[in-house]
Amino acid sequence: MTSDRLSDPQQSVLIYDRIGRNKRQTWLMMFLFVLLLGVFSSVVALWIGAPLYVLPFVFLGLILWSGVSYFVSASVALGVSGAKEVTKTEEPELYRIVENLSIGSGLPMPKVYVIEDSAPNAFATGRDPKHASVAATRGLLDKLDKAELEAVMAHEMSHVGNYDIRVMTLTVVMLGLIALLADFAMRWAWFGAGSRGGNKDKGGGGAAIIALVAIALAILAPIAAQLIHLAISRQREFLADASGALLCRNPDALARALEKIAADREPLEVANKATAHLYIENPLKEHKSALNGMFSTHPPVEERIRLLRAM
Repeated sequence: MTSDRLSDPQQSVLIYDRIGRNKRQTWLMMFLFVLLLGVFSSVVALWIGAPLYVLPFVFLGLILWSGVSYFVSASVALGVSGAKEVTKTEEPELYRIVENLSIGSGLPMPKVYVIEDSAPNAFATGRDPKHASVAATRGLLDKLDKAELEAVMAHEMSHVGNYDIRVMTLTVVMLGLIALLADFAMRWAWFGAGSRGGNKDKGGGGAAIIALVAIALAILAPIAAQLIHLAISRQREFLADASGALLCRNPDALARALEKIAADREPLEVANKATAHLYIENPLKEHKSALNGMFSTHPPVEERIRLLRAM
């Protein structure tokens, strides 16, 4: 049955095709994210009556704030997760696996961390390969065999090599900016209602239309931004699965590892909604439903396993 399934051209998946497809889809969604942010901020600026020449200065401030978030995000994620850096002497098997994958991928050796939690999981962080870190839980080290552990770390090293963390950091920052703009717009709509009377009279119907569009965007933009963020996160997991399978040359080991991680019902105590998207599999054991799938940081594990075994 397995050989028949893999010989079917509609079921067989080429790894390079999957990588290329996921990269195109991710950059398309990033473009939509930036477009949404630009349109929303421009409409809010017009609504409050700010001159257009102010916009470049606003964007400069947002870029500076984003830069600070970009540089501190990795240390914050590791600190919140309770990760402790380990040496080759302390964790020889894990360290050697990461070292071998680093050589095989041509990437700099990342820092290696262990999270003392019995739930199996792992994540990677860092703004680029030279400043990368990979972390594995104690449960992952105890419950996976060597081939499965190597496959999981290949997945995480692929996140580093694909600059996934940079992309996800940028999307989280833009999501925060849109949320701030939405909050400002709603506060302006509530507290600035009296002061807008003169502007409304001067602008006539045009001002009223801009106000309605701004309020609508203040409600809908954060929802749309969150959906784009989650869609990007899911695509990056598919991409890391494909790249990780290519790196370790063992897609089935990664599929087995995902089966074990997903089957383990113990929640990861140190995880939260802000860091859940970093892990190889959603560490928050939520009730499954079709609606939850739309708002999930990870694609369905069954689909990931199917694609890996098709490779």
